[in-house]
Amino acid sequence: MFVSTAYAQTAASAGGGGDMLVQFAPLILIFVVFYFLLIRPQQKKMKEHKAMLSAIRRGDRVVTGGGIIGIVTKVGTDDEITVEIAENVRVRCLRSTVNIVLAKTEPAGKSGGDAATPVVEGEAKPADTAAGGIGKLFGRK
Repeated sequence: MFVSTAYAQTAASAGGGGDMLVQFAPLILIFVVFYFLLIRPQQKKMKEHKAMLSAIRRGDRVVTGGGIIGIVTKVGTDDEITVEIAENVRVRCLRSTVNIVLAKTEPAGKSGGDAATPVVEGEAKPADTAAGGIGKLFGRK
């Protein structure tokens, strides 16, 4: 005949639980690496963004998801804020659409002045006017 007879081979003995652990070790290692490189930093970033959104107050300069830059004029009790994008042009938008807060305002109790005065690093503060500003130009402090 043209076909030879095939005999069933006996299966190799299973080593037990230790052999199974060695097979799953690469998968477990990949999951651990993904957790520390992708999942955990993303959760941290989402937590920071949520804290930033909850800290939005009137006078903050923000950038919305659509790229519109404006100043928050009203913070509603809901998830809604009013942003002034030009003189006398106000837009209502959801708080969750804010991507970045460019300039934070000082709370009214800290400075004792105007609560809507933004504080941005590198900009002149209200005390840095006239004589103080000229002195800085000539290297005086």
